[in-house]
Amino acid sequence: MMIKKTIAIALSVCVIGAMGVVYAATAKTPAEIASSVTGKTVEEVREQRSQGITYGAIAKEAGKLDEFKVQMLEEKKAMLDQRVKDGSLTQERADAIYNNIKNNQLNCDATGSARMGRNGGGGQGCGMSNGGGFGNGQGAGRNR
Repeated sequence: MMIKKTIAIALSVCVIGAMGVVYAATAKTPAEIASSVTGKTVEEVREQRSQGITYGAIAKEAGKLDEFKVQMLEEKKAMLDQRVKDGSLTQERADAIYNNIKNNQLNCDATGSARMGRNGGGGQGCGMSNGGGFGNGQGAGRNR
């Protein structure tokens, strides 16, 4: 009986872990999104970013800021949905973060001054970093 429980728990952990890996494998970074809307390579976008140009400004320069914002919002929504599904975030908190990001996008001028996701904890590392990884900024936030 104990062996069956152990196997069941191990399988559950593997399935939940696999779901996270599947999301991570399909998730797009801000650099990839900027690349897809502008037609530039990811390397070109990252090079511009390393010079201090925000991903939004790169998209705006190409006349694609609105497309960039839509795709970023979709990506953040998918990230939040996955965290709710994984049990690491409540639906209520995910909704609050999503609405905060959505409202911040209304004031987005592509300069990075809106600091989208900063207080809501829904960021994807797309602020002043070269990467755009999914590490920092995914916490519940402290609403400072």
